[in-house]
Amino acid sequence: MGSYSTNEMMTVAASRRLGNGSVCFVGIGLPSKAANLARLTHAPDVVLIYESGPIGAKPSVLPLSIGDGELAETADTVVPTGEIFRYWLQGGRIDVGFLGAAQVDKFGNINTTVIGDYHQPKVRLPGAGGAPEIAGSAKQVLIILKQSHRTFVDKLAFITSVGHAEGGDARKRLGLPGAGPVGIITDLCIMEPEAGSNEFVVTSLHPGITREQVIEATGWAIRFADNVQTTAEPTEAELVALRDLEARTAAAHGQKGSDE
Repeated sequence: MGSYSTNEMMTVAASRRLGNGSVCFVGIGLPSKAANLARLTHAPDVVLIYESGPIGAKPSVLPLSIGDGELAETADTVVPTGEIFRYWLQGGRIDVGFLGAAQVDKFGNINTTVIGDYHQPKVRLPGAGGAPEIAGSAKQVLIILKQSHRTFVDKLAFITSVGHAEGGDARKRLGLPGAGPVGIITDLCIMEPEAGSNEFVVTSLHPGITREQVIEATGWAIRFADNVQTTAEPTEAELVALRDLEARTAAAHGQKGSDE
């Protein structure tokens, strides 16, 4: 197997979590990259839905935003945003919500609102968009982001989207219909919620990554599953598909791909 970056490993590992034929509500950025890689490799019949209304989008390049014309032009159909949320999402028709995050905590709660005090923040982030509804109503949620002390924090400055709340059965007690986050995929590892506590623990380390690296990059006392696996390396086909997608995107938008 040839060389690959940690970002490529993260994207490939995340893409593998999408099953063929599943209906996926996709966030822009890393989730969109992973979801479209799945569509271009093992899951050609995955149905990608974006917040702006495209259903069955098949973009040849990664969209700049949910308003990118590429999404509507390649979709099976386009419906009003209200229908996306009320009929598809809240109607229980979304198998997987695929989200990014600025920060995440040990129970899969997400912050995309502010860093620091809400009224006088150090950083004002892009905000919620449709993520709170996706996190609440999708049958399952996947989260993808790069891992560091700044992104994996013990206490969020603001909870934008609820994962497993305070853990245990807290999400159920809130009355949220979806199962919540089932996987956090980073450039170092894969985490999954522990049965009972719903605290995220490391279940798979990417090749060459040590437990010490994960501990160092996590803002809480991260725990490891009893039987930690090693993530399968990207295949040549996965890397070719990903790099071709990034090259097309760079040509179209003048962006860099794998190191975003």
